[in-house]
Amino acid sequence: MPQRVGEVLRSHVVLELEGIDRMYLNMYVPRLQTVEGVLGFIRRHRGHKVASTAMVEPITRAFVNSIERFVAANGIPLLNFEKGQRKEDIAARFRAAFKREEGVLFVGKAQEKCRVYRTEKRRNPRTGAVYAWIVKSSALVNHYYFYCVDCDFGPFFLKFCSYFPYNGRLCLNGHEYAKRQLERERIAYAALDNGVLSCVRPRRLQTICNGLSASRIDALLRKWLARLPHPFTGADRKAGYRYDLSILQIELSLTQVLDRPVSGRIFFEQIIRENLDVGRPKQVQLIFQRWVTKRSPGVFRTRVITDGVIPSLHVDYKGTRIKQYHKEGQALRTERPSITRVTSISARGSAISINYARSDSRPIGIYCK
Repeated sequence: MPQRVGEVLRSHVVLELEGIDRMYLNMYVPRLQTVEGVLGFIRRHRGHKVASTAMVEPITRAFVNSIERFVAANGIPLLNFEKGQRKEDIAARFRAAFKREEGVLFVGKAQEKCRVYRTEKRRNPRTGAVYAWIVKSSALVNHYYFYCVDCDFGPFFLKFCSYFPYNGRLCLNGHEYAKRQLERERIAYAALDNGVLSCVRPRRLQTICNGLSASRIDALLRKWLARLPHPFTGADRKAGYRYDLSILQIELSLTQVLDRPVSGRIFFEQIIRENLDVGRPKQVQLIFQRWVTKRSPGVFRTRVITDGVIPSLHVDYKGTRIKQYHKEGQALRTERPSITRVTSISARGSAISINYARSDSRPIGIYCK
């Protein structure tokens, strides 16, 4: 007998888990994100008379040298990433051979474009005198990736730009964090590739996922900044030049484990049929309360992508994207990537409701049947 989406979810879901999947965070020193802040660092803090980025060149050399000494002293491989090479595939090979509870797997180096400061010469129009002026620019510089394993968070990586102001990235996985906490509490579970298939205490598992807070993530950063080479001295950090975090990208997921593979196939047959029109003007107006015309900026579309015999549904609305797919033929995974700031996420029956704030701080709600 044909089954609707709601019937499949009510009768055949044996485990439901929602929370953070992946997080990609900016790592930056707040006081060095403006030209005025850089001038204060060079002139007032470091005591240089000339306001020029040439004054930070010794810091850059010392930072790069400290990385090279660190990998040599600890026997850590230093790799040069090639263009088009998948960094995660390399990390997976190193993780498979890694036997310790935590440590640095390897350090990778790649040239990438980023925002930097440079010094240009300017001339006073009245006196004709030449003076140095610091401006924001972009450059192709070396970035160092520290791929690590943490006893609480599992695999993650920290990326440092080797050029002033040495901004970076922190990438972590919420499901790996949950698995480590289950192991620490000796709670039996079966794992998916990036998720949990079964757990003897599902409510405790959901509580663990809910507990992945900003303070825990900040503690992870502080822990590893103390262990890894650092561009700023203790005096710099004491003066307030310390790294902070902001969300660059977050992927939220709802995983609904089904009792058997056929339930997933039935679900997708129905969900694709019922959602093919999402992204059309009338449907966009219904969901987002706005009329879409040819002049409306952004992408409005629904795509069904089939990998072999496994379909996935992708719904795009401007910078918003929702993806549903059948994970390993055992669970329904609903993901929502590229969110600026999440305010709430909830699931009821066969619907997912996600609320987040855009860069202009106006709340937007997404409701997926």
